[in-house]
Amino acid sequence: MAVVIAALLPVFLLIVLGFVLKRTLMPLDTQWHGLERLTYYVLFPVLLVQTLVKADLTTVPVAGVGGALLLAALVMSLFCLALRGPLARAGVDGPAFTSIFQGATRWQTYVALSVSRNLYGSTGLALASVAMVAIIPLVNVFSVAVLAKYGTSEKRSTGAIVMTVVQNPLIWACVIGLVINVAHIPLPQIWYDVADALGGSSLAIGLLVTGAGLHLEGIFRPSLAASAALVLKLVLMPVLTVALAMWFGVTGSNLAIVAACAAVPTSPSAYVLARQMGGDAPLLAQIITLQTILAAITMPIVIAAVGL
Repeated sequence: MAVVIAALLPVFLLIVLGFVLKRTLMPLDTQWHGLERLTYYVLFPVLLVQTLVKADLTTVPVAGVGGALLLAALVMSLFCLALRGPLARAGVDGPAFTSIFQGATRWQTYVALSVSRNLYGSTGLALASVAMVAIIPLVNVFSVAVLAKYGTSEKRSTGAIVMTVVQNPLIWACVIGLVINVAHIPLPQIWYDVADALGGSSLAIGLLVTGAGLHLEGIFRPSLAASAALVLKLVLMPVLTVALAMWFGVTGSNLAIVAACAAVPTSPSAYVLARQMGGDAPLLAQIITLQTILAAITMPIVIAAVGL
C-alpha cells in the first residue's frame, strides 16, 4: 500500500496545484483552455507516439491487457444502457443519463499514464498506452452516440459521429505509434530528442489542467445521478476489469496496471463533449470532481488489492 500511495501522491498533488493556480495565479479560463488544447493536440499525442515507438511489445501481454479493458468498457457501456429505464423512472432525464454514462465509462488518461509510469517506469507507460488503444475508440463512439440520442442539442448523423471519433488525435497517435513499432520504421535521432522534451511535459501539464477544471460546488450533497456514476466508475468498473484480466491470464505487475487504468476517474474532456452535444454539463462537472477526490482513496485500495 505504501508503494501505491507513493506513486499516486505526486499525481494528486499536481491536480491540487492546478486547482490552486486556477484560483490564484492563473484565474482566466482562456489560459487553461490554451494549455488544454496544447496538451490534447500536441504534447499528449507526441508522448503516446514516443512511448509506443520505444516500447518492447513482445514482453508485455498486449492481448490480455487490451482485451480485458476493451471487454470491460463494452460491458459497462451496455450495463449503463440497460439502466436507462430504471434511472428514467427514478427521475433521471436524458441529459443527466448521458453524464452518468460518460462518468461510468470514460477514463482520465493523464492520471492513468502518470500512475503507471510512477509504478513501473517505461514498461508501465507502454502498457497504459496499450490500454488507451483498446479503450479510447470504443468509449468515444459510445459517448458520442449516447449524447446524440439522449442529449438536448441538435441530433447528429451517423457520419458526424464517425467523424468525431476519426478526428480524435489520441486515437491517431496510438495508431501511428503502433504502426511504427510493428513495422520497425526507423526514425531520426532528432525525433527522439524533440519528442522526449515535448512528451516529458505533457503529463504534468495535463494534471494541472485537470485540477483547474475541478468544481467544488455541491460535492457534499451528490445527487442520485452523481452517486450512481461514482459507484459504477470507482467500484464496479475496477472489479469487473480485474476479474476479466485474471480470466485472460494477466498477473503481477501487468494486472496492477490494468487495475490502475480501471480505477481512474472519468475524463475532464467529457465535460467539453457534454457542453457541445447537450448533455448535463453541471452534473458531469460534479461527477468529475467527486471521482477525482475519491479516487485518491479508492485507487490505492484497488491497486494494492491485486497483490502489488
